[in-house]
Amino acid sequence: MFEYEQEIVGTLLNENENFKQLYSRHGELKEKVRDANSGALLLDGYELDTLKKEKLQIKDKMAAMINAYRQDHLG
Repeated sequence: MFEYEQEIVGTLLNENENFKQLYSRHGELKEKVRDANSGALLLDGYELDTLKKEKLQIKDKMAAMINAYRQDHLG
C-alpha cells in the first residue's frame, strides 16, 4: 500500500496521530479480510463486504492525507 509514497507515509506515521490510527486500523482489516478469504476466519458475505468497504474508505482517507501533505510540503 502506497509503495511510491513511503517517505511521506513514514513522516505522517511519526507526525500525525490520526494517520497513525488509520494506518493501524487498515492493517487490522487487511489481516481480517485475508483470513476470511483463506477460510481461517468465518464471515458471511455481508460481513466480509463490510470489512472490505471500511478498509477501502480508510485507504481513501489516507490517500487524501498523503496528497494534502504532498501539496503542502512539496509544492
